[in-house]
Amino acid sequence: MSKKALITGITGQDGSYLAEQLLSKGYEVHGIIRRASTFNTKRIDHLYKDPHNPSTKFFLHYGDLSDSSSLTQILKKVEPDEVYNLGAQSQVRTSFDIPEYTGDITGLGTTRLLEAIRRSNKDIRFYQASSSEMFGKAAETPQKETTPFHPRSPYGCAKAYSYYITINYRESYGMFASNGILFNHESPRRGETFVTRKITRGIARILAGKDKFIYLGNMDAKRDWGFAEDYTNAMYLILQSKEPDDFVIATGETHSVREFVEEAFSLVGLNWGEHIKIDPQYLRPSEVDVLVGDYSKAKRILGWEPKVKFKELVKMMVESDIREEGVSFELKR
Repeated sequence: MSKKALITGITGQDGSYLAEQLLSKGYEVHGIIRRASTFNTKRIDHLYKDPHNPSTKFFLHYGDLSDSSSLTQILKKVEPDEVYNLGAQSQVRTSFDIPEYTGDITGLGTTRLLEAIRRSNKDIRFYQASSSEMFGKAAETPQKETTPFHPRSPYGCAKAYSYYITINYRESYGMFASNGILFNHESPRRGETFVTRKITRGIARILAGKDKFIYLGNMDAKRDWGFAEDYTNAMYLILQSKEPDDFVIATGETHSVREFVEEAFSLVGLNWGEHIKIDPQYLRPSEVDVLVGDYSKAKRILGWEPKVKFKELVKMMVESDIREEGVSFELKR
């Protein structure tokens, strides 16, 4: 009998890649989605509409991380072997505007899910999507599993709570509950409000003649950017490990937003200085200056390491957005 996996946040970038990977491994995959007045399943529509794979076992259920009863009912119905908690209010800048909501969904939502698992079946393996934003004003570089947290946003604080409550359930109840501390990871499926996708989509719209400028915040912020599909593979490996544990997932390289802009614009032969404007609304009240991860533990225990490098990632995203915009254009390199 095939394993069953339940994914929160399945309509997001990570959820869609993870669902594809688990289906390819023979899993029966279930996802939790929120009821909304508009459809938001674009990233996963192909999974249950694939005419070439009629036997695909892919199912969606309405629920919400703010609603314990829906989580309990779904767990009872699905009886999963593995649960991947990828659902969250995931916008760092937005978390300053809606801190209470961020804490409820990104923080307490994890508790609701863990408690529902504890009450239904403690043998379920649980993955918590933790974030490099927990390090915030980092005490050391690069950051590893033992680096102290100093979050600089309501989002980072909520993720730190989720990290520790996952460990608490592991130690208190003997549950297989693990954290993946994922550094920034991007792809053509990245949400359009995240800075990397804002840049690549903005370039495509400039080439199409629809826009002239891209509005950004802090150009000097440095991040460790990897490819989302590499990182969702790490999630899977974390739950296949012999023992529950916590792992940093990163590339070990850091690049500034400015470097991302320079690389992306160089691919299309445009002068970025003529198209980038700084908008104060995108500046955070407290900034995280530099994040870069040490993934040596994941490499040693899980055999995981990133495959896609920075320049390849930028090119992949620029190409995808140009294609989606319907622009006929050949990259410079």
